[in-house]
Amino acid sequence: MNVQPEPTAEPCDPVQLRRAFGTFATGVTVVTVGGECPHGMTANSFTSVSLDPPLVLICVDQQAIMHRSLIECGQFGVSVLAAHQEPVARHFADRRRPLGAAQFDAVDWVPGRLTGAPLIVGALAHFECELWRSYEGGDHTIFVGNLLAVRREPEADGVLFVRGRFRQLDRDGIDVADGVPAWQAAVRGGVTG
Repeated sequence: MNVQPEPTAEPCDPVQLRRAFGTFATGVTVVTVGGECPHGMTANSFTSVSLDPPLVLICVDQQAIMHRSLIECGQFGVSVLAAHQEPVARHFADRRRPLGAAQFDAVDWVPGRLTGAPLIVGALAHFECELWRSYEGGDHTIFVGNLLAVRREPEADGVLFVRGRFRQLDRDGIDVADGVPAWQAAVRGGVTG
């Protein structure tokens, strides 16, 4: 029997839409710009676009400080956070943190070799990019970056974000927070339980 699910909400209901988007688990990054007024922002809207040429994209709210910073700087860094770096993600998502260089006092970082953008020490991977293209996407802008440099740590686990919560999986797919294999959590009603 083929039963079509009925929609539960209008696509324009922002609360329901955010919840539906949140069912897609993502990695967590910190996007940074260097220069005279460095800035960082936690982002899970990061993805690869192309291998040839090597391109990545990030989506940034047009009202965010990072939006203006990216346009002005023209270069950025992306640090893919490791499982133990949830506090770093929370720090750069906190709108009450200090701005400018002071926001980086709370974390270990190194300047990107080619861009000078702060890169978070201990991250799974670092990408240094120059702004290649940008596209309007509703209330966000899609920034596509041309990769200038990449570095990755082998065999480490990342922090995940799903249903509005940070999660950690070990190499065996065990949800570190619950001690439950990810496939069992999904059967119970989702990774977040």
